[in-house]
Amino acid sequence: MLRPTDISAFLARNPAAIVAELTLVRGSSPREEGTFMLVGAADCIGTIGGGALEHMVVERGRQVIREGSPGDELDVPLGPEIGQCCGGRVTVSMRIIDRAKATELIARAEVEEAAQPNVFVFGAGHVGQALARSLVLLPLKVTIVDTRADELAGLPAGVAAKVAAMPEAIVRHAPQGSAYIILTHDHALDFLIAQEALGRADCPYVGMIGSKTKRARFASWFKAEGGDPKLLERLVMPIGADGLGDKRPEVIAALAAAELMVHIGRREVENLRARPVTEGRVSAVHGR
Repeated sequence: MLRPTDISAFLARNPAAIVAELTLVRGSSPREEGTFMLVGAADCIGTIGGGALEHMVVERGRQVIREGSPGDELDVPLGPEIGQCCGGRVTVSMRIIDRAKATELIARAEVEEAAQPNVFVFGAGHVGQALARSLVLLPLKVTIVDTRADELAGLPAGVAAKVAAMPEAIVRHAPQGSAYIILTHDHALDFLIAQEALGRADCPYVGMIGSKTKRARFASWFKAEGGDPKLLERLVMPIGADGLGDKRPEVIAALAAAELMVHIGRREVENLRARPVTEGRVSAVHGR
C-alpha cells in the first residue's frame, strides 16, 4: 500500500510520471481491481503484481512519458503469451499525473491509511523495536507504548511513540478494532494491560510474550481478579509460537507480525459476513 507521504515524495522526485491502475480484473490476477503503481522515468513505487505484467506496464509507461502522450490502456491476458500462468485477464489504465490526478491519488491513499487497523505494542525493548521494524512495512497504524521515554528513541519513521505512566489506560481509549501486543519489562504491568485488552470484545488480537509458566500465572491472577475464564481463550501466548522456541527478537517479531495479520484478516472476514444485506446486494467473501 502506498502512503500519502510516499506519493508526495515520489512526485517531488518525478515531475513527469504516470499512474498505472488495474481498472478491470477478470479471473485470477496477482492484485485486485483498483490497485495502482506510480512510474517515473527511472523510478517506481507500488506494485500491480510484479512479473512480466508489471515489466510490460513499466516499459510502456516510460514510453508514454517520453512521448508526452496523455496515457494508454492495455488489455493483458495473464497467460503463456506474456510468460505468466495466473490465467486471468486485466485492463491497465496508464495516465500522466497532473495536479488534479496527484490530489486524487493522495486523497485515496489518505482514505486507505485512515481505514488501517490500529496496533498497539506495549514495550519498546529489543522485541518491541524489532516489531516496530516489521510492522511498519504492513498496512497498519502502529503505536509503540512504554513508560520509559528513552526506550522509544530510534523508532522507524511511520511508527508512533507514546510515553504512558499507565499503559493499560491506552487500551480503554483505543480505537474500535485495535489489536494489542504486550511485552513490557514488567510482568505485573503486562497482566494489567492484558486484562484490559481481553475485556474488549472488538479487538482481533491480544498477544503477550512469555512462557507457559507465565501464561499459567496470568490465568490464575486473571480469574482471581474476577475475569471470565472464557476470555483466556482469546489470549495468544506466547506470541509467534510457530517459531518453535526461537528467542531471537527479529524472528519473534516476524512470526508475531504474520500471526497478527492472520487474526486481523479473520476478524475482517467475520465483520463482512455479519453485515446486513442492504438494497438487495450481498457482499461475497472468498477465502484463499
